[in-house]
Amino acid sequence: MTHRNDGTIDRRAAVATLLADPGELLVVSGLGAPTYDVAVAGDRALNFYLWGAMGGTAMVGLGLALAQKYRRVLVLTGDGDMLMGLGSLATIAASGAPNLAIAVLDNGRYGETGAQRSHTALTADLEAIAAGSGWKLTTTARSMADVEALRDRLRREPLFAVLRVAPEEQARHLPPRDGAHLAERFRRALGVAET
Repeated sequence: MTHRNDGTIDRRAAVATLLADPGELLVVSGLGAPTYDVAVAGDRALNFYLWGAMGGTAMVGLGLALAQKYRRVLVLTGDGDMLMGLGSLATIAASGAPNLAIAVLDNGRYGETGAQRSHTALTADLEAIAAGSGWKLTTTARSMADVEALRDRLRREPLFAVLRVAPEEQARHLPPRDGAHLAERFRRALGVAET
């Protein structure tokens, strides 16, 4: 059976909805569009932007969730990043981290390298892969009403969510790109002493 990405959700509006009134939510965003959208929703010290960690965003989120077990962590990444880090889904499920949720902006494209179709535009179903990796709570959002319903769930449940976003490019909004600055800013916001 062939799986086709049927995304119509406005990516930027979806991220703005998910991150409205973030409070103390720790947000780890993946390379490219997820980071641009998180920054547009509001650059803040509790956002940790990953500029070159393709395939590693979910594992950075897991490390943060394990280190900050009393804080909620949301990984917001794209389908290309998640496809490169599929093994992380099994590791995260096995960890049982109750304070970690992942939201994947799935446009069926590798946006940073020319918008080539990703496997989710062909046959791959990330929700099914997550469920098969041991995630107990998974869902796919296909409308803004679905996204609105996800906002609170992502802040209280160990949920893996796929958001079927439209493939259209949006203007890039670059947050700070200095890795040392971002890491230090994030540490200070967490109240963690520099090592």
